Amino acid sequence: QLQLVESGGGLVQPGGSLRLSCVASGFTLDYYAIGWFRQAPGKEREGVSCVMSTGGRTNYADSVKGRFTIARDNAKNTVYLQMNSLKPEDTAIYYCAARSSYYCSGYATEYGYWGQGTQVTVAS
Repeated sequence: QLQLVESGGGLVQPGGSLRLSCVASGFTLDYYAIGWFRQAPGKEREGVSCVMSTGGRTNYADSVKGRFTIARDNAKNTVYLQMNSLKPEDTAIYYCAARSSYYCSGYATEYGYWGQGTQVTVAS
């Protein structure tokens, strides 16, 4: 069974850090671009970051540039999202998704595999 599982979410104070992990099982991530998306209550799902299948190029939403870093370890079949300087507006459920392509896309509909999500709450 093809599956993505996120972990690492939680409650953190503004200015704090979290590292999210996305582990694949049932398939290898080597040939997939991996994206991180988030959805806050009452808002649409938005793309946060993406890494190409080779890990050579990464994309970030303007709202997280300079604060978030995406990285992949294909040997561990895992993609990470390091989130620093967190703000209350980063509060959302974070999802990782796999796209069967070398390239990233900002469109959620182009990702065929999704995890169940992990909650990130930034509050004092």
